Amino acid sequence: MKQWWGLALVVGMVGCGGQPPAKAPPPPREVETVTIAPSETRDTGEYLGTLISRQSVNVLPQVVGYVRRIHVTPGQKVEAGAPLLEVDGRQETAALESAQAQRSSAQSSLELARQTLERTEALYKEGLVSAQELERARSQAQTSEAATRAASAQVSQREVQLQYYVVRAPFAGTMGDVLVRVGDYVGATTPLTSVAQADVLEVSVSVPSSRARSLQPNSPLEILDSQGKVLLTSPVFFVAPQADPRTQLVELKAAFRNTVGLRPNELVRARLVYSTRRALQIPALAVTRQSGQPFAFVVTDKDGKTLVQRRPITLGVLGETSYVVENGLHEGDRVAVSQLQSLRDGAPVKVKGAAATPVAESAPGTEGGGSAGGAR
Repeated sequence: MKQWWGLALVVGMVGCGGQPPAKAPPPPREVETVTIAPSETRDTGEYLGTLISRQSVNVLPQVVGYVRRIHVTPGQKVEAGAPLLEVDGRQETAALESAQAQRSSAQSSLELARQTLERTEALYKEGLVSAQELERARSQAQTSEAATRAASAQVSQREVQLQYYVVRAPFAGTMGDVLVRVGDYVGATTPLTSVAQADVLEVSVSVPSSRARSLQPNSPLEILDSQGKVLLTSPVFFVAPQADPRTQLVELKAAFRNTVGLRPNELVRARLVYSTRRALQIPALAVTRQSGQPFAFVVTDKDGKTLVQRRPITLGVLGETSYVVENGLHEGDRVAVSQLQSLRDGAPVKVKGAAATPVAESAPGTEGGGSAGGAR
């Protein structure tokens, strides 16, 4: 009986001292990847721009008087020479009629003087009048001619002056606000309204002088909507020769044909393209950080296994969805874009399926997205 207990004790001790069976390693995590390839990227900066009409005037009267009639309304499109409003010109009309009457009288006197001169010349040839009378007749005819010319000039002057009582559009455009009403007394310094041509506009932006030095000839300038979509693109045609001494900003201008209904004096988002180059880009969601250092998990094949390698990278500017990679990655590298929080350096993985290569996109400049360069 004692022998059986001893044998059982020995067997129990041997069983307690044995190692448990090893656990099977976890299966490789499935990850999605993108293949890094060079694509076109742009160095840009976004600013606040002001739209300026290339033809915009404030309309002032050239005469004084009371507003008698208004022909237009604010926002109305007018053609060149279209009447905008009328100033009471009845007094000038009366003056014109008086000048016309004086011209008619002068013309009658001239006709009489010419007939008298013809008769006097005929009588002088027959010796019936003296040379003094002939000279008097010639002088009278010349005086009548001068009086007629003066009367005609007076009529022309009155006719021109009367035209000023109808204020007309200097060119085709859109009316601004009408600042006067019927019955208002206006003078030569009274603003009546404004006319602006919105078919061709200029956009004015101001950029830091350090950035203006890197501009290339005819650099593109893009007008953006509120969602960042490009509405219009035009090359820069003007760069101010000097910076503003107060702000140290340099004014740039680009002109474009307004096909999207923009208005003069409107503030718009403007993006300036400083340069274009080909560079590697990585999706922003593929970047992890530790103590401020960005990393990417690069999928590699080693000894028949697919592993991930955590590689430090140097990032450039951030576009809409991707970073420009300045250092740390090479063309053809496969980068993991999923399961990043669960990955460890050297861990085996299984590639679920290659995602699309990052597309080229606009990478904003160092001050992109801000309003460092507001238009003046």
